Amino acid sequence: MDSLSGAGPRRGRGRLGEASPGARAAAAPWARFSAWLECVCVVTFDLELGQALELVYPSDFRLTDKEKSSICYLSFPDSHSGCLGDTQFSFRIRQCGGQRSPWHAEDRHYNSGAPVSLQREPAHYFGYVYFRQVKDSSVKRGYFQKSLVLVSRLPFVRLFQALLGLIAPEYFDRLAPCLEAVCSEIDQWPAPTPGQTLKLPVMGVVLQVRIPSRVDKPEYSPPKQCSHESLLPTPVVLASVHELDLFRCFQPVLTHVQTLWELMLLGEPLLVLAPSPAMASDLVLALISCLQPLKFCCDYRPYFTIHDSEFKEFTTRTQAPPNVVLGVTNPFFIKTLQHWPHILRVGEPKMSGDLPKQVKLKKPSRLKTLDTKPGLYTAYSAHLHRDKALLKRLLKGLQKKRPWDTQTASLRRHLLELTHSFIIPLEHYMASLMPLKKSITPWKTPPQIRPFRQDDFLRSLEHAGPQLTCILKGDWLGLYRRFFKSPHFDGWYRQRHREMAHKLEALHLEAICEAQNIETWMKDKSEVEVVDLVLKLREKLVQAQGHQLPVKEATLQRAQLYIETAIGSLPKDLQAVLCPP
Repeated sequence: MDSLSGAGPRRGRGRLGEASPGARAAAAPWARFSAWLECVCVVTFDLELGQALELVYPSDFRLTDKEKSSICYLSFPDSHSGCLGDTQFSFRIRQCGGQRSPWHAEDRHYNSGAPVSLQREPAHYFGYVYFRQVKDSSVKRGYFQKSLVLVSRLPFVRLFQALLGLIAPEYFDRLAPCLEAVCSEIDQWPAPTPGQTLKLPVMGVVLQVRIPSRVDKPEYSPPKQCSHESLLPTPVVLASVHELDLFRCFQPVLTHVQTLWELMLLGEPLLVLAPSPAMASDLVLALISCLQPLKFCCDYRPYFTIHDSEFKEFTTRTQAPPNVVLGVTNPFFIKTLQHWPHILRVGEPKMSGDLPKQVKLKKPSRLKTLDTKPGLYTAYSAHLHRDKALLKRLLKGLQKKRPWDTQTASLRRHLLELTHSFIIPLEHYMASLMPLKKSITPWKTPPQIRPFRQDDFLRSLEHAGPQLTCILKGDWLGLYRRFFKSPHFDGWYRQRHREMAHKLEALHLEAICEAQNIETWMKDKSEVEVVDLVLKLREKLVQAQGHQLPVKEATLQRAQLYIETAIGSLPKDLQAVLCPP
């Protein structure tokens, strides 16, 4: 296995297996590559070592030993999958060395414009895998087994699967030179900027993608092919960088989509057992996406094996099951995790009449550790009534042979409307806790955001609840009460409170800058009060310039002018302290 370990310099530009000293001296080597990927790995099967890391590129990217071990084990289907030919799947691992990436400014710029569910992962890596297993008489075991893995902190599963579909078959034929050329091409790509449509050339093909923005409307239509002339080839337009084919992923569980949506909303532990890593990882990622635009705040592992470094942590019986969604293929997990409250086992897709065969809802006591039949094993009772109209619509679409992307759009719209109906009352109540703008005065500390009182919110539902936007009946109050105990309420509340606090600071800064002439204010103020104003204004400017405050440029310029005027009114010795040479 590759011997690199530890933190330190992340990258230096060079050929495979070597690092160029001149490139190390350059500012931010591989910066454009790093905007998309952390590194590219090749994992092969070694007769003596088992799965082994054959290659990491850029060659001096630092992975810890634990990260390398996880990548090796998760890049190969386990023996229960029996995957022959080519297969693609995804995994997600914990970053072991802390938040080591040096591109913090770029992260902030991207994250400030991206939807919360698509922000860069600060503490996890995604692995996007293209695995090939074919018969090969020249190899001792009789099989060629190798995986090409893209490691990234961006959840762009659709884009990276498409990218692997282009480069992996070519790499398996031509090996290293092809990979080096592809990495150099990616290093020329523009950075992923929310709201922009980008053309990404690679291996003679141009991928055209649009990076989602947090200001996008839910009904946003996919990008159309650009018509203006270009020297580049006609682009391959990807409808989305991150959205999977929901209808395909949810085929066996369509009748339970709402129950699964509730389990995701409440952050419940869920084990997903599927026949292959591709089915397991796609189903887990589809479940996570059910909550968009709400950010999924729990842990999730699209593909997980018994060799994972967190296996003991997730399977312990000494405490309650963790809030995690696990995608697995090894039936051993049924026995190990039979104490988990929710287990979903799906088989190979089969048609039952016009509808894909549906798994049945079963009690956990029906679990058999060795031969568990497909089903959703849970004692959970859904709070909301099933939307029969949705199922009829999907079934009618199957009968009329509607395109699957049309079916997916219908399913996605239903889940989006359901999540919006649940979140809108929370948003309205949260907005009512914000102090009125007229209560914010220039020379006083801004008022506090009022506390969130759950009982007050629940009372408000009578006249401003989800029934205004959603036709579904059921125990909405009970669902909210359980939601308050989940990690998703905590994550949502912290994010909204932080945004409101920043807005409050911005309004206070605007109030100061729009107030009377600062020279008039300073006439009867002591030196201590003037210095205090200077320090507070500087702190607000630092926050605003770090993209943390929604403030106009004119306000920032006026605040800077106020700082200079205030410092100029102070004695020389204080000026020297506040503005050292």
